[in-house]
Order: sequence, then C-alpha cells, then structure tokens
Amino acid sequence: MTLVDPISKLVENVRVPFEQATAMPPGVYTSEAFLLAEQQEVFAKDWICVGRASALSKVGDFVTHELAGQPIFVIRDNDGRLRAMSNVCLHRMSTLLEGSGNRRKITCPYHAWTYDLDGVLRGAPAMELNSGFCKQNYKLPQIRCEEWLGWIMVSLNPDAPAVASQLSELQGLIADFEMENYIQTFHETHIWDTNWKILAENFMESYHLPVCHAGTIGGLSKLSEMVCVPGSPAFNYHTILKDDGLPIALAHPDNTRIKGKRRRMTFLLAIYPSLMITLTPGYFWYLSLLPHGVGQVHITFGGGMAPEFANSNDAQVHFTQLKSLLDEVNVEDRGCTEKVFKGLNAKAAKPGHLSHLERPNYDFAQYLAERVGGFERDFSARRD
Repeated sequence: MTLVDPISKLVENVRVPFEQATAMPPGVYTSEAFLLAEQQEVFAKDWICVGRASALSKVGDFVTHELAGQPIFVIRDNDGRLRAMSNVCLHRMSTLLEGSGNRRKITCPYHAWTYDLDGVLRGAPAMELNSGFCKQNYKLPQIRCEEWLGWIMVSLNPDAPAVASQLSELQGLIADFEMENYIQTFHETHIWDTNWKILAENFMESYHLPVCHAGTIGGLSKLSEMVCVPGSPAFNYHTILKDDGLPIALAHPDNTRIKGKRRRMTFLLAIYPSLMITLTPGYFWYLSLLPHGVGQVHITFGGGMAPEFANSNDAQVHFTQLKSLLDEVNVEDRGCTEKVFKGLNAKAAKPGHLSHLERPNYDFAQYLAERVGGFERDFSARRD
C-alpha cells in the first residue's frame, strides 16, 4: 500500500459532514507508510505528555520517553526546573537513562561521560590526549518542555505554539475542577496489541460503555445523558453524568467549588494527539499513547484523586477501590481494542457510519487528515 493511498482515503473520508460520516478506513491503522507520516507530522511536531509534574517533585527525579524515534528524558534540575533533553550521549551515542528514578548526575553506562542536571558535560575520562576535545563545547540538546495544569508536555518542534495558548479554552472549561491540584497515586506503562489510534478512539467515545464495560462502569451512566460537542483545534471532549454508584466520581462534601450537576459530571478529554484524561470531581486517570509499530501501542497509564479525597481519613479505601476498578476497565478495553485491530486487518473490513455519540472520533479523524494530508479543518460553524 503506498503512502498516498491511506492518506488520500482518509482525506476523502473526512470531507463529508458529520451527519454522514463513517469510521476511518482500515489502511489508516494498518499501513506502515501512514505510521511513518504520523511520526513525521504528528509525534515530531505536536506536544506529547510524559506524565504528571508531581511525579518529578525532587531534584534529580527523571522519566524517560521516546518521541518519533528520539530518546529523551525529563528531569528536575538543581534549580527546581523541569528540563527535557536528548537521552543520547554525545560521545558514542549510547542512551543515558532508562525508565524513571533519581540521579544527582547523568553518567553514560558505556564510557562514563558524565553530565550535570542541566545537560552540561562535567567529566569525560581519558580524553586528555585528544587535542580537539573541549569539555565546554558539550551540552545535551535541550527539548521543549512546558507544564500545563500539572502535566509535563514535551515537543521536538521549536515552533509549536505554547501549550497554554493552544488549550486556553479547555482550561476555562474545567477551571472549577482545579485539575492542577489532583494528586497522582499510581503510574504504569503497558504495551497492547492494537494500533494507538484504536485505543485513542475507544477513549473518545462512551458509546461502547454499556457493552464493553458491562461488568464495571457500564451501568454508572446513561447514553441519553452523554453530550458530544464539536471539537476544538487542539482537543475534543464529551461529558457524562455519573450516579452515586461510585462516590469517588462525585464531588466530595468538602468541595464547595463545583456547583450543580457539574458535581457529578465526568469530562473525557482528548488532547491531540494522544493524551486522554478522564476527569471527575473526585478522581482522574489518563492514558498517554505512543505508536509501537503499526500493531502495538505504548501506554503510559496513571491516575489519582482530587485533594479532598486524597486528604480524607479514608483515602486508602478510596484509592484501593479506584485502582481495582480501573484495572478491570483496562482489561475490558484491551480485549475490545485488540479485537478491533484484528478485524481491521481482514480483507472484508469496511468502516460503517458513526453514531452521534462518536462525534469526537470524527473530529480526531479531521485532525489527523490535516496533519498528514493537508486537509483544512473549518471551525466557523462550531457551537459552544
């Protein structure tokens, strides 16, 4: 399959109005050429989330990541600032750090070239006989890094607009939740056997909840109470109203900021390209997705509680209940999304029309078509 084929089919697919829209064509998920275009035009240019800033609270705390084939790490430097840098040694190009942890200095595991927390080379053994070597000329390349409402966002693109400017509308929409103060209580990584977009789309619609999640959260909300509005340039969202079957999903009695029905409202936020956040008055959980080839997705999975719950006497009870529920939900989602990828690879695979509850999927498809195919999105008729 050529590069033009899946991209042109996607652009053709998103030109129709939403009321006539169908799901994205199979090649968008199965084509190696389309994945290459995504890496070049999406993951190398947009903002990607690497987790919560509170997880890197101490000097030297770090986490590693990879963007479009570029290994990077984010670390809290000696001035308390979050820095993102290339995770490749400037000597023989070994990667420097793995996973997450804490370092007072960054030492290459190959030849022990050592860097300060700002990336400046501080030591290089046995280099004194090389007359061309000057330690002062070496500093790890810096990667753009910004904090937004407690999230660490990184980008390889020096010209990407600031995160806060792209997401100012979203920040106003959820201001009373004060997401920046939510406390992360767990963080994991997983790899599933599905395409990253399938999992992203699965998050963006709650149409599947009554069936895929019949054993867990399917009965906590009604399809008739789900609201799917047209998306924005950098994100889309939908909302659902939760009943009292899961108290931690509702505003804590000590929370007097959130009013009316918003006290039981859940926001499902999809920040392009790959940060998915479930935000409730009592807890949050998130997925940050990266393609791991066509048929696998690397998932950063984490979550936690609003401060009113985290600081309550029964916080551990709430956390245990929440984590157990989310683990069960993940098992269900993995089963559903891996089945979709298997089906997409069948010769008979053909996309069907979208429900009105899948509006975010249509907006996501238009975003991708713009990035990889030059499609021009139109927000002139967007409703607030």
